[in-house]
Order: sequence, then structure tokens, then C-alpha cells
Amino acid sequence: MEITRVEKPWGYELWWARTDRYVGKLLHVKAGHQLSLQYHVKKDETIHLQRGELVLVVDEGQGLVERRLAPGASYHIAPGIRHRMIAVTDCDVLEVSTPEVDDVVRLEDAYGRVKQTA
Repeated sequence: MEITRVEKPWGYELWWARTDRYVGKLLHVKAGHQLSLQYHVKKDETIHLQRGELVLVVDEGQGLVERRLAPGASYHIAPGIRHRMIAVTDCDVLEVSTPEVDDVVRLEDAYGRVKQTA
């Protein structure tokens, strides 16, 4: 597979693996930027912080909490779990997931990507 770079308002993704069973990405998140507060209906993912300092905002059953991650830390995000990544410094995050790459329900977004419903 050829590596695909996908530009994002918070940085970029490098898609390094994609099959009908799993997807592998490297997410480069620029310091001070954040991903959407989101959840997935089907997509199951695990993140691994390779470089940088990251705050993972995640709902662990009692509402949203902040988990400060250092390089080498991993976190599993099951379907339905609200989550957001905030880069304290430039970060490289490895993400492996099931293949439902378009399964993103955005609840809040600093870049205006939340779909409004009537």
C-alpha cells in the first residue's frame, strides 16, 4: 500500500495500512490544536502516543475526564465513547482501528466541522 497523506486543520494523517479488517494511521497534531469531541458508532480504535505530550479527553463512564499522556502511553477507545485529543506539544499518535473510517459523530469542533441538524 502506498502511504496516503490527508491534510487536517489540526495537522495531518498518514494512512500506512488499510484493509477490509483494519486501518493504521499516524496522526500528527500541531501544538495547541485539538481534534473534535467525537464518538464512533462502530469504529473501535487504540491510540499510542509515539512523540509529544497529549491530553486525551475521554468519557470513562462518569463524564469527561482529562488523561495526560506521555510517549509510550496507549489507550483503547471503544465505540460510543466520547473523546478528543489535545496537543500540548507537537504530537505523533499511532492509531489502529476497525475499517469504518467515516464513522465520526462530531459533537464539538474548533474548525466548524459539526453538522447542524434541523
